[in-house]
Amino acid sequence: MAEALQYLAQLPDVDIDADGVFKYVLIRVEPPNGEQSKDIVRGYAWADYHADIYDDVSAQIKKHGLICECLGGGRIKHKSQQKKIHVYGYSVGFGQANHEVSTEKLKAMYPDYEVTWSNEGY
Repeated sequence: MAEALQYLAQLPDVDIDADGVFKYVLIRVEPPNGEQSKDIVRGYAWADYHADIYDDVSAQIKKHGLICECLGGGRIKHKSQQKKIHVYGYSVGFGQANHEVSTEKLKAMYPDYEVTWSNEGY
């Protein structure tokens, strides 16, 4: 259990591709006792489906004895040259993530960026 909590504490809140438009998921990670849950944002251009990201990330996390739940998905438009990130859309399989939560996590990771969100679009 101590290893799981240590891994959870060190797990980055955000891991997204450096540039482009790509799918993302918002994942809740927690230890088996249900305490100290953490929501993380993961977004990658290599993924054809939101489930591809969730399956990959959750498999890695579960190896450390943690539980994962996908809270939804959407898309991220990351323009690194302009220092802009826009979160929008939804996942057909997982539903729409709470973009406000995702945006707050992205703002913390990219404090010098303009980070916006919208429930519009796919």
